[in-house]
Amino acid sequence: MKFMKKYIDKYWKGFSLAIVCLTVEALCDLMQPTIMSDIVDIGVAYRDADYIIRNGLIMLGITAIGALGASGRNILSGTVSQNFSADLREDLFKKVQGFSFESIDKFERSSLITRLTNDVTQIQNFVNGLMRIAVKAPILCVGSIIMASRLNLRLSVVIFAAISIVAVLIFLNVNIGYPYFIKVQQALDKVNSVMREYLSGVRVVKAFNRSDYENKRFKGFNEELGTLSTRAMRVVSIFSPGINLVINLGIVSVLWIGGIYVNRGTMKVGQIIAFTNYMTQILYSIMIISAVFNTFVRFKASASRISKVFEERSSFSSNNSILNIDKAGKIEFENVSFAYANGHRIIKNISFTCIPGETLGIIGATGSGKSTLVSLIPRFYDVTSGIIKIGGVDIKNIDEKILRNKIALVPQETVLFTGSVLENIRWGKEDASLEEVREAAQAAEVDEFISKFPEKYDTKLGQGGVNFSGGQKQRVSIARALIKKPEVLILDDCTSAVDASTEVKIRKKLKKYSDNLTCIIIAQKISSVMSADKIIVLDSGKLVGIGRHEELIKNCQVYKDIFLSQVGREKL
Repeated sequence: MKFMKKYIDKYWKGFSLAIVCLTVEALCDLMQPTIMSDIVDIGVAYRDADYIIRNGLIMLGITAIGALGASGRNILSGTVSQNFSADLREDLFKKVQGFSFESIDKFERSSLITRLTNDVTQIQNFVNGLMRIAVKAPILCVGSIIMASRLNLRLSVVIFAAISIVAVLIFLNVNIGYPYFIKVQQALDKVNSVMREYLSGVRVVKAFNRSDYENKRFKGFNEELGTLSTRAMRVVSIFSPGINLVINLGIVSVLWIGGIYVNRGTMKVGQIIAFTNYMTQILYSIMIISAVFNTFVRFKASASRISKVFEERSSFSSNNSILNIDKAGKIEFENVSFAYANGHRIIKNISFTCIPGETLGIIGATGSGKSTLVSLIPRFYDVTSGIIKIGGVDIKNIDEKILRNKIALVPQETVLFTGSVLENIRWGKEDASLEEVREAAQAAEVDEFISKFPEKYDTKLGQGGVNFSGGQKQRVSIARALIKKPEVLILDDCTSAVDASTEVKIRKKLKKYSDNLTCIIIAQKISSVMSADKIIVLDSGKLVGIGRHEELIKNCQVYKDIFLSQVGREKL
């Protein structure tokens, strides 16, 4: 839990001030039973009205001071815990943003969401509880023991016996409860995962009438969460009544033994009242300590999960010493191989060069490694072996932001964000003028359909662009990449939903839009790459052909088979 040090260093002053206020409140609570004892044993016993009024006013003053301390403690604890959790959540989000794809793959998306929300809330509750009640409880407990011992040392043996038994119960509570709460958080991950999958694929679920299946699936994970939560709370709930029973037995013992002492004349009635009050305060403080330990169990489970995110180290190894590169359009692959964490090699010893201004087409069967190959260029993953150079420089030596500023990627799966078309296109260049947006939109054939909408570029997109067709979303995604004016443009099968004539128009406008633009086109349709300056053919992660269309038809059987299956023998 080393990640906590940063926040302790930042908020220790506010935390300490809250503890001071809490201590004042606790001391005021401790003083009142003794004063009340004196009122009974002196003021009431000797019918001294002045003494009763004077000490009564003192009690009121102490109560007022305690109330002020409680108010200060509440204000400070709320402020510190809220700011603490906001900073933690923000740092956690930044950490996740800095993950390489390989690091992200280690955590389920739903698990990361749970850690950013529920787990941070558990830590916030614990920190808040520390300032509100957790520190007050030991002060009250220890103070009550001291004050009670001053009244009658022999009778305080009952208190020590009760506390010893309670300490054992709390220890068992923490050690038995912790594993259960770890399982509860993991079950919550699964529930979030099912909800996330359902909401992202709701159209498919309804199209295939699979609502019943999804209901059963959710019900299973939800019942598992309910069962584990019940077990965890059942374990915890066994100890609280046990602690309550022990303390109440202690109070009964105090009253019984104290009654004997009063009959003997060795104790006064006021002392018994004060002793009972201190015993009640001890009961209250121990119940709080028990509750805090229950919260601590949840805190420990959540902190452990958050710690794993902060401890995750990027798999990238680089100097990041080069902050600028010339001729970024030149891309060189030198004996590049890549394997995912499971060790399965996807890319196998691939070498090729792409010069500035050239259009490179990549084609191959599904699963041949096309998308994985281009994801290595912006360093979403690092190569397992070999070197990738851009502008003659190993990409491992280029600052990631500089590298990615030179590259624009239109992914295979179109991702648009809630907002207007204008805002989505400006994702590529935040400060782009309206004229620049129109220019990029025209190059991507977006202006053609946007101009027909009443609100034009201010037209709102639903979540994920649900109110746009697949082809329209792909064109907006291309415009978003083009406005960046990249030196390398990667189109990962991003025109699959665009009709053939529009696709031809987009390809023609790409060259005019940006000078010396190196364009890499991944496609399933051979018509999308036939006109490329150079075509790479992949088969099971291996480069089996490279050249122009005419050359590959003659020399590459895999390419020829793809051509025949899509176009037909009569076009040869």
